Amino acid sequence: MSHSLTKIWIHAIWSTKERFPFIIPSVELNVHAFMQKDLEELDCPVRAINGMPDHVHCLFLLNPQKAIADLIKQVKGSSSHWINDQDLIKAKFSWQMGYAAYSVSESSLEKVQGYILNQKEHHCKVTFQKEYDEFIRVHGLQLQ
Repeated sequence: MSHSLTKIWIHAIWSTKERFPFIIPSVELNVHAFMQKDLEELDCPVRAINGMPDHVHCLFLLNPQKAIADLIKQVKGSSSHWINDQDLIKAKFSWQMGYAAYSVSESSLEKVQGYILNQKEHHCKVTFQKEYDEFIRVHGLQLQ
């Protein structure tokens, strides 16, 4: 092949430091918009971003020139800095160190997008910890 072609959708999840509910309703749209803009400036189009006060889900197209770890580190770092600079919350804001990231097939995009956009309803039924444990189990992962 004379060309390199990729199309890898990523569903990434990360939480606030100690899962503290920092992302209150009055700031969440601005926080999500900032993170979306940051990812899109890194040539990673965002299909969905949403979450709860203690975590964020993001569905984006991976830029083949970037490593997932570097992208998420960039978005978490710049959004933490921006949230603190804007004084959006009273406490010092930060994200947890880790994250989860899964590839999403084209055939599952609509389902994953719907899941992300309906986080509030979803978490009325399932806690973040149960959700996280299920992601680990379903994807055959082990914590290191």
